[in-house]
Amino acid sequence: MENTGRILHGVSASARRILFGRMSGESVVAELGYIAQVDRAHVIMLCECKIISEAAAGRLLCEIGELEANEFAPLADVNAPRGLYLAYEDFLMKRLGEEIGGVLHTARSRNDLNATTLRLRLRGRYLYLLREALRLQAVLIRRADRYGGIVMPAYTHYQAAVPISYGHYLAGIASALERDIKGVIAAFAGLDDCPLGAGSVGGTSLPINPQRTTMLLGFGCALSNSVDAVASRDLILRVLAGAAVLGVTLSRLASDLLLWTTTEFGFLSLPDQLIGSSSMMPQKRNPFLLEHVQGRSAMALGAFVSSATAMHAKPFTNSISVGTEAVSTVWNALQSLTEALILARLVVAGAEPQPATMLQRATDGHTPATEFANRLVTETGMPFRGAHHLVGSLINDAIKHEEPLQHRVARWREEEDISISLDGLDPEAITKATIYGGGPGPASLASCLERLRAEWRNFMNQKRAQKQKWDDAAKALNEAAVKLCTSAAIGD
Repeated sequence: MENTGRILHGVSASARRILFGRMSGESVVAELGYIAQVDRAHVIMLCECKIISEAAAGRLLCEIGELEANEFAPLADVNAPRGLYLAYEDFLMKRLGEEIGGVLHTARSRNDLNATTLRLRLRGRYLYLLREALRLQAVLIRRADRYGGIVMPAYTHYQAAVPISYGHYLAGIASALERDIKGVIAAFAGLDDCPLGAGSVGGTSLPINPQRTTMLLGFGCALSNSVDAVASRDLILRVLAGAAVLGVTLSRLASDLLLWTTTEFGFLSLPDQLIGSSSMMPQKRNPFLLEHVQGRSAMALGAFVSSATAMHAKPFTNSISVGTEAVSTVWNALQSLTEALILARLVVAGAEPQPATMLQRATDGHTPATEFANRLVTETGMPFRGAHHLVGSLINDAIKHEEPLQHRVARWREEEDISISLDGLDPEAITKATIYGGGPGPASLASCLERLRAEWRNFMNQKRAQKQKWDDAAKALNEAAVKLCTSAAIGD
C-alpha cells in the first residue's frame, strides 16, 4: 500500500531497509501467525456484534486459515513499504476485494493490534523461560539432597568462615531462585491484560465487545482505559526487571563454581562434556560454559536499561520509541537468559564435589573457631566478646607454631585447667550440629528442601494451568473460526 489517500508515496527505500528490514521467512511466519490469531478473534467478534456480515467474516476467516496452512508463503517476499501488517491486509484485499478484505481493520488500529501481538509473542518466551528456571531449580534441589553431607567452608570476603555442606550451598541457590521465579511469574502477570479494542488511542464508537476477543485470545481481562492500553509497555520493563534479578543470581552461582573449579580450590571437577581446551596450552581444562552463563545472564539487565531509557520522558500515548524501539531488546535478553539457565543446569548436574579437599580447606581455614567460642560461652559462662578475643589469639598462636588449632586449644585447656569439652569441634560435627537459623544440619536442610519441593510443585501447577488456559482458548478460537468459515462455504 503505497498510496493511503493522505500519503501518496511510500517510505524511501533507504529508510524502509532500516525500519522494516528484510524479515526471514521464519520471522514472517511467526509475526503473521500472531496477527492472524488476533484477526480471527477480531473478525468473529465483529460478526457477532453485527458490525460485519457473516458472509464477509466467513470469507475472511477462510482466507486467513488458508494463508496459515500455507505458512503465509504468498507473503514471504512481498513488498512491504509500510510494514508487514499493511502488506498482509493489502494481500487480503487483492484476494477478496475491498468490500470484504477492507472490513478486517474495522474498529481497530495497528496500535492496539501491536500491543496485543506483543503479549501473544511473549507467552511462548515466558513458558520457555519458566520451564528452564524450574528445571534448574529441580536439579539444585536434587543435588542439595545428595550432597548434604559433603562438608566445605562457607566463605565471606573470600575468606573461610564456618563449616557448611555443599548441599546446603546448593539449597541456598535454590532458595534464591525460588524468589526469582516468583518475581518472573509476577512480572509476566501483565500477559493476562488484553489491549485489543483500544483502537489508535481513544477507543471506538462502534459497538464492539472487547470481552469477547479477550476470551477468544485467552486473556483474563480487557484493559479499561484506551490511552493506557496503547501507551504502556511497562510490561516489558517488569519482565526485564524480573529477568535481570534472576540473571544476577545465575551470575553469582557461576562465579562461585568457576572459582571452585580452579586448581587452587579444587572443590569441583567437571566432565569432558562440560569443559573446553586451549588451542595452545595442552594442560588446560576450561570451564567455559560458566563464563557464558555470566555473560548471557547479564543481557536482561542491559536490556532493561536500554528499554527504560527509550521509554523515559516520552509522551503517554502511542509512541514508536516506546512501542517499537523499547520492545526490541526483550527478545534477545529473554533468549540469552534462558540459555544461561540451561548451561547452569548442565554444570550443576555434572559437577562432582571433591569431599577430601573441601573438608581439608574447612580445617585449614579454622572454620571451627566460631563454634569453639560458642562452647566457651555455654560451658564456662564467658561473655561472647571475650571468647571471640581468646579464640582469635589462640589461632594466631597456632599459626605461629604451625600446629592445628585443635591441638592449641587442647594445650590451652591444660594450661588454664579449665573444664570444657572439646568433642564435636571438627568441621563435620559442627555442620551436623548447626540446625538453628537455617543452618546446614541434617534436620534443618531437610526442612528447607521439603519447603522448596512444595513450592516447586506449586510453580509447576501454575505453569500447567496457564498453558492449559491458552491452549483451551486457542482451541475455542479455532472452532469458532471453522464454524464461520464452513457456514460461508455452504452459503457460496
